[in-house]
Amino acid sequence: MNIIGPDELLFGVDNLEACSQYLTDYGLNPVGAGRFEALDGTAIVIAHKDDPALPPSMGTASMLRKTVYGVADQQTLGAIAEELGRDRDVKCLPDGSIEAVDDMGFVLGFQVTMRRPLGLPAEAINAPGAYGRPANVVGVDENASAKPRTLSHVVYFVPDTARAEAFYVERLGFRCTDRLVGAGPFLQPAGTADHHTLFMIQTPPFMKGCEHFTFHMGGPTEVMQAGTRFVEKGYQSFWGPGRHKMGSNWFWYFNSPLGCHVEYDADMDIHDEAWVARAIPMDADASQLFLFERRDKWAPGGPPPGPVGAAERH
Repeated sequence: MNIIGPDELLFGVDNLEACSQYLTDYGLNPVGAGRFEALDGTAIVIAHKDDPALPPSMGTASMLRKTVYGVADQQTLGAIAEELGRDRDVKCLPDGSIEAVDDMGFVLGFQVTMRRPLGLPAEAINAPGAYGRPANVVGVDENASAKPRTLSHVVYFVPDTARAEAFYVERLGFRCTDRLVGAGPFLQPAGTADHHTLFMIQTPPFMKGCEHFTFHMGGPTEVMQAGTRFVEKGYQSFWGPGRHKMGSNWFWYFNSPLGCHVEYDADMDIHDEAWVARAIPMDADASQLFLFERRDKWAPGGPPPGPVGAAERH
């Protein structure tokens, strides 16, 4: 099935004002009531947790109410409706999308994708023997916008990773690209080459929900630049910056008022059908190649650099 990846995530939140400010400061564009878009139109959508239009809560602390996947065409949408309709209710919504619930209780939507094509260059680097930037083009622009380009992936806490994986692989055509043994699988739908758009982590049932979501940036410099600006606005770094092993993506995670962590990422591996999934025991060495600690700026000749001085907002 030609599922491309998540088009939007819908959250039912406690504090609309704080979440709106957070998503705007993160770099998404507010485009309407509760909708915050990346450059390609993928989005986070928020509503108050008591809004009757929301799908029901999962009964845990998670604020995620729905994951909406973009698909390539109407034919794919019909195939998903037919497949899932064999053993569960599939709703046809007024906007033309469909809605169902996966085997773990996560509400899923599917729609013909509304992603806009991006004609933006990737970050260019210079190295001996391979110069990516022409002469006199500098690599640093302190005023660069560093805006999220597209919704990259979502990570779920689930009580049964084997059953959850089977649903996405057998019913929706995802495939496992890598596995952290003791945690769970990285899953890639058929319509993208990205290493994963979904990762699942085995947890007790009371933790079920969204662990984090992330948007792709234009390169590692944009991850660093956007993350630094975020810290300077008072938001609390949770993990990073660093670089993952599985997927190779650069990362920087932050605490958020959406009941989950929020990440910037860049430079994820892409894989085709020739790729053979790896399986590595979950530990700190498997999770990241390297990890930095963010410090206040420092200049040679000054006192030794100290710990982060930015105030913590969340």
